[in-house]
Amino acid sequence: MYPGKYAKSQPAHPAIVMAGSGETITYGELEARSNRLAHLLRARGLKRLDHYSIYMQNNARYVECCTVGERAGLYYTCVNSFLTVEELAYILNNSQSKVLITSEAKREVALGALPLCPGIELCLIVDGKGDGKKILNLDEATAGFPPTPIPDEALGTAMLYSSGTTGRPKGIVRPLPDQPPAQKLPIFDFLLKLWQYREGMIYLSPAPLYHSAPQAAVNLTIAVGGTVIVMERFDAEHYLQLIEKYRVTHSQLVPTMFSRLLKLPDDVRRKYDLRSLEIAIHAAAPCPVQVKEQMIAWWGPIIHEYYGATEGLGFTACNSQEWLAHKGTVGRVLLGKLHVMDDDMNELPTGTPGTLWFETATPFEYFNDPQKTKEARSADGTMSTVGDVGYVDGDGYLYLTDRATFMIISAA
Repeated sequence: MYPGKYAKSQPAHPAIVMAGSGETITYGELEARSNRLAHLLRARGLKRLDHYSIYMQNNARYVECCTVGERAGLYYTCVNSFLTVEELAYILNNSQSKVLITSEAKREVALGALPLCPGIELCLIVDGKGDGKKILNLDEATAGFPPTPIPDEALGTAMLYSSGTTGRPKGIVRPLPDQPPAQKLPIFDFLLKLWQYREGMIYLSPAPLYHSAPQAAVNLTIAVGGTVIVMERFDAEHYLQLIEKYRVTHSQLVPTMFSRLLKLPDDVRRKYDLRSLEIAIHAAAPCPVQVKEQMIAWWGPIIHEYYGATEGLGFTACNSQEWLAHKGTVGRVLLGKLHVMDDDMNELPTGTPGTLWFETATPFEYFNDPQKTKEARSADGTMSTVGDVGYVDGDGYLYLTDRATFMIISAA
């Protein structure tokens, strides 16, 4: 989410548009706001590799609050906006966050957590009043700082939390090289090419921004100078309206969103012009075969699927043509090396379901939790798992059949 290049070449171009209100933040505004916030965090003592957290619903200020981490060499944690006081406090403490950024809508829970979090030195409210001490309004707190970059810019990244296989949420931390923020991590270059992101693209984001997939998609859109349309919450017909209104080219959904779209009356589905869509990506949960068949019949062969844990163990993907030839698959392995193992860590033959283990594509650890990191790895340390179960067919396509631990995927 580094807007520097495009803040110079197209400062008036929309970077973020809120779907409900129409509020727009240009590349010039995103650059200035994230720079001011970076100066504030440096002034408050946050240095490279320090941590801060964001706890709020989708809003116009969310992206800049992530962008500052990307350009100040910080780890930022986007927290599920539906957590309770105790759950939020756990993540703030576990992540060793020094700053919490929140909104008026989440103020009660956020401020309720602060007494439980002695490490939080500053709480910023993006759209509400502060107390003049530890709790400050974001704009008032940053007003005295320059809109130009801090002198020691460095690449930062998200440290998101996953339930993993057992126990409380765990922060997924990756090594962060000391390099300029304009120089992306290799995984993002891989995704840019795979998902055909390009200059001038318009991305429609229907999901909560605290999830890893929307995070990556918005990040990539800003990286190529596109425009992100952010839905405050998903509504099926409004989603179609937005595609037509903004001539959306790219989007990423989850299967429950597909189901809600398909439940719309036929006249509503036919009402909107969706021809601008170039690519629609889905993941996060198994998609029923019938649902995906209907979506491809409706939208055409523009639907791409992938499978990958937040941990970055490995990555599979398939386009519509591949899926139609291997219905139910989540694709072939593109990153990492996959092994399907039984409970005794013996490799299983083609077509036999077992636990999925990857020779890890990108290194990770669970933050400050070496025991959980060890539990997610094989005895020799060469492979990792999050407990998914599946099998590979004779053509090398992966099918998921079960999870060691179950999650409820919501499109709310």
